[in-house]
Amino acid sequence: MNKIMVFGEKVNGYEILVLNEREVRAAAGLMFMATFIAFLTIFFNANFVPIKYVITIFLTDFSIRLFINPKYSPILIIGRFIVSNQNPEYVGAEPKKFAWFIGLVLSGSMFVLLVIMNAYSVITGVVCLLCLILMFFETAFGICLGCKIYKAIKKKKAQYCPGEVCDLKAKQDIQKTSKSQIVMLMSFIALVLFTAFLFNEKFKEKPHNLFQSNIITEIKK
Repeated sequence: MNKIMVFGEKVNGYEILVLNEREVRAAAGLMFMATFIAFLTIFFNANFVPIKYVITIFLTDFSIRLFINPKYSPILIIGRFIVSNQNPEYVGAEPKKFAWFIGLVLSGSMFVLLVIMNAYSVITGVVCLLCLILMFFETAFGICLGCKIYKAIKKKKAQYCPGEVCDLKAKQDIQKTSKSQIVMLMSFIALVLFTAFLFNEKFKEKPHNLFQSNIITEIKK
């Protein structure tokens, strides 16, 4: 039983228990997609059924990760299937445990409010948006915001952080941002703002059905 209920896995060459960051990011991507789709069904159709299923699944999954073992998490298992052909990227398990505890608290609060109490408010909207932000940063940028909070409040130096960000090192040339790149970025932002100012009213016009318009024209003839 003790071998089952552990957090992280022992890998040769690593002093502490670790997790495969690629699996974690894949799982975060799946969770983000499910939450985003459920959020859209609320926004466009006022349908809260999908988000209630998503919240229940997330709460169950986080509970398995934290109180049993991450390798038995259904969503992480799916993530493992997806990235099974990629070389693993090992990260320290302890910061992830703290980050997933945040996920457990958020999903638990949403479960109480939306599933048990069957009520929505500004609070549920903010919590849902916060979940989306956390998962988006994890899957899109490989940035674990919960891990950063853990690093800030924990006195002991974290080990094996995603992207080796815990290790102080000089940036390589390919990582540096040049002045010309900054100028290009600022020019692009200026172009977007100028386009918005110039064509905003035009963009607001509702597009017509191209084929429907042709049929009507033929009928009128």
